[in-house]
Amino acid sequence: MDKITGSEALLRTLIAEGVECIFGYPGGQAIPIYDMLYDYKDKLRHVLVRHEQGATHAAQGYARVSGKVGVALVTSGPGATNTITGIADAMLDSTPMVVVTGQVPSPLLGTDAFQEVDVIGITLPITKWAYQVRHAEDVAWAVSRAFYIASTGRPGPVVIDIAKDAQVGTVDYSYKPVDFIRSYQPWPEINRERIEEAAELINNAGKPFALVGQGVVLSGAEEELKQFLEKADMPAGSTMLGLSAMPSDYRLNKGMLGMHGNIGPNRKTNECDVLVAIGMRFDDRVTGDLKTYAKQAKIIHLDIDNSEVDKNVKVDVKVLGDAKVSLREITKLLKPAEHSDWIASFAQDEEEEYEKVIKKELYPDDAVLRMGEVVRKVSEATGNRAVLVTDVGQNQMMSVRYFKYSQTRSVITSGGLGTMGFGLPAAVGAKIGAPGRTVCLFTGDGGLQMTLQELGTVMQEKLDIKIILLNNNYLGMVRQWQELFFHERYSYTNMENPDFTSIAKAFRIGVREIWKREELDDAIKEMFDCKGSFLLVAHVEKNGKVYPMVPAGGCITEMLY
Repeated sequence: MDKITGSEALLRTLIAEGVECIFGYPGGQAIPIYDMLYDYKDKLRHVLVRHEQGATHAAQGYARVSGKVGVALVTSGPGATNTITGIADAMLDSTPMVVVTGQVPSPLLGTDAFQEVDVIGITLPITKWAYQVRHAEDVAWAVSRAFYIASTGRPGPVVIDIAKDAQVGTVDYSYKPVDFIRSYQPWPEINRERIEEAAELINNAGKPFALVGQGVVLSGAEEELKQFLEKADMPAGSTMLGLSAMPSDYRLNKGMLGMHGNIGPNRKTNECDVLVAIGMRFDDRVTGDLKTYAKQAKIIHLDIDNSEVDKNVKVDVKVLGDAKVSLREITKLLKPAEHSDWIASFAQDEEEEYEKVIKKELYPDDAVLRMGEVVRKVSEATGNRAVLVTDVGQNQMMSVRYFKYSQTRSVITSGGLGTMGFGLPAAVGAKIGAPGRTVCLFTGDGGLQMTLQELGTVMQEKLDIKIILLNNNYLGMVRQWQELFFHERYSYTNMENPDFTSIAKAFRIGVREIWKREELDDAIKEMFDCKGSFLLVAHVEKNGKVYPMVPAGGCITEMLY
């Protein structure tokens, strides 16, 4: 055993847990940790963000693209409270993340000391586990336990709050990985009876339909999903976070579900006779009005989290367990099926959506530049192999709808929380987590300005991120709702924006600004020819709307075009 400080015990344990990169911002109550980082530069990469919220979103982007646990390191007080949005975002989107916060010395706890805040009390509702370390001898145990909890079962964020005296105190260090916690059962035992019930329903189905969620990606069950769908000859739709679980051009992939999803998957949800939900939680943006949702179907729900089953939608068969295992076991019991007429019935919906929505957005015949056509051409320029990172709003919905995916872990976006400002720092993490892949960030003028300072991180780390700003000088999604549902009362959604070109130049980032369709192809080529990050500012239709659209709380088959 070595006699070392709590700070060094933290760093050694992070390395033992496989951590290669930390996203952080130093401060008074984390200085001992940062002082020790000085000696660990060759073993741990530290990325200096420009705001603690950026650290958490970068850690999320890193985790989502790599499958590893993202790590953020911040100081106490405002440093810790600035991470709350990212922690909540990670909790709702099941992203494995460990956030380490500095804290005032333990004798000062409860005295309203300078920059003291009750981190544990604040974060308990939005974490899988939150723990305060007051003694150096508890650091290694707490950190190892944090990684086990964050990464197993349904992933999520964990917070470790380390008092300053625990950082500077000494301990006889030894590392012991945590692989069991008596009160925590991350993987439910597979129930054979439920597997058999699910297989029987599917074998007798005439119009089966699968709903694919992010749980497939989190469990690494992409191949098991394909084998399941092929044997059952079952079409599938995806939630937004589950989109890249299947290649976009896969024959059984019928598109995105939900409020701005594709017509076919939404309609067929209310036409199928067996609905199989895999690693998704029946979010209200997917289901619409629960009173009219899939009432005709027998519903099978595969999920690792028992709390999600029967929470929103009552199901006929619940299959608890890891999706990789559950899909494999059900597939063994399936009889090879053929549902060609059912699958072919999607074609009519696809043709209707193309004529009413897609053709106008991707191939417009007027002079106004559209968001969708920009997304399509950028995706095509990457061979549909890039990682898509989005901010939140119309830019998000347009990009997830029209970007194409050929490999898994290719969609990094804020789903459950819908966090504006997520995009830029998440793209930082995504590029570091997948340095060999092209990373394309689509953002709006509103979301970009929420975390614009992270261009400093891009500059300092010399990252290669292609940033496409779909600029309509509006908070576009709110403006769309105001037009459709609030009698065109455009209250505080018009934006007077800065000169983004000058800003990009100030951060030594390549930039080009376009207004016309004729400029688009050349601008995209310039962006991808540029070695390093590039900002493409595309001035798009100001009053554009994302269609189809299911009004909030409406029936998913009643879509606006």
